Amino acid sequence: MPQSLGSSRPFRFGVNLLAPAPLDEWRAKCRRAEELGYDVILVPDHLGMPAPFPSLVAAAEATERPRLGTFVLNAGFWNPTLLAREVATTDTLTGGRLELGLGTGYIRAEHDTAGLPWGSPRERVDHLQRTVEELERLLGSDEHQPGAAQRLRVPLLIGANGDRMLRLTAEHADIAAFTGARTSPAGTLEPITAAALDERVALYREAAEGRKEPAELNLLIQVLAVTEDRGAAIRPWLPRIPNLTEDEVLELPIVLVGTLEQIVAQVRAQRERYGFSYLTVLEPNMEAFAPVVEALRDE
Repeated sequence: MPQSLGSSRPFRFGVNLLAPAPLDEWRAKCRRAEELGYDVILVPDHLGMPAPFPSLVAAAEATERPRLGTFVLNAGFWNPTLLAREVATTDTLTGGRLELGLGTGYIRAEHDTAGLPWGSPRERVDHLQRTVEELERLLGSDEHQPGAAQRLRVPLLIGANGDRMLRLTAEHADIAAFTGARTSPAGTLEPITAAALDERVALYREAAEGRKEPAELNLLIQVLAVTEDRGAAIRPWLPRIPNLTEDEVLELPIVLVGTLEQIVAQVRAQRERYGFSYLTVLEPNMEAFAPVVEALRDE
């Protein structure tokens, strides 16, 4: 068990909106996320899902308070120079509310469909590193046009799990997003255990020791159910994770299953254990997670 990390950073909660919708419906669910108390409205970067930047501009027009972010852009889809233009424009049109999330991508079929190279893991991380460094150079220049509304910096989130990605995150990111999973040889995401996540967070913290300001730590919650029967809620997921027992699945950090009181206690415990103060849930769990958001407001 690692040394307690304390709870100095307050909670933030984000929801990742996955389903395309007509404009009125899109605005309505963005307003609903704001009503439920979510701090960040997020959009992923997958084929078949909403295009991130126009979706965030529409979200900004429908809401007042939440930050707006990509969770996360697949760097392999983007040329860094063109991405800098998108980021700056979107930050301006959202009134300086943008948070930029980046990752390497993990679905080869999407690259094949788009006619884009997939490359080796090393090549994908190389491209992400070049993208991050080029964005910092371009968006950090007073000469770059268009300029972002957040002149100091558009906050950068990087989603990571591997050693090199965690070191890159430690060097560059304002928000370190832990996937709580690793990519299998088949290209699917497989959850990692609580003990394995301890080791990942420890590696990140070692790499981040020289930072001037500590980063915010994020975790994506994959399974959520507010229930008194934890076993029944988790059983439909067991065939997808055949290498883990029911008890082991219930202990996964990316799984929040139990009564409201149990889930609130688990969220607090994970902030104490790992430092996760920023949690993201998926759109289908937006309503179910709202009582947890309310219970932990201002903590």
